[in-house]
Amino acid sequence: MEPAVTITRDITIEDLVNAVPESVSYLMKNRIKCLACGEPIWGTLEEAAREKGFSDEEIERFVADLTALSVKGGMNNQTGGMFLCSHNQ
Repeated sequence: MEPAVTITRDITIEDLVNAVPESVSYLMKNRIKCLACGEPIWGTLEEAAREKGFSDEEIERFVADLTALSVKGGMNNQTGGMFLCSHNQ
């Protein structure tokens, strides 16, 4: 099955969450963006990850995970559960 959108490190957060709504939970769980706190959604996936100190390898993993998430059923249960806001760390 084809992904709903091509996900790269250059995708904007806004485009990502519009194309793959499930990405909101993923971004929060991985402490990339906390949209529940009203953290701004502008910028790219790479810029957001770099702001939080993630490496190139971690960013590539995010791209792969989000690509799988964009394919229906690609990640199954990996986006659920509890997560902590990075603002509270």
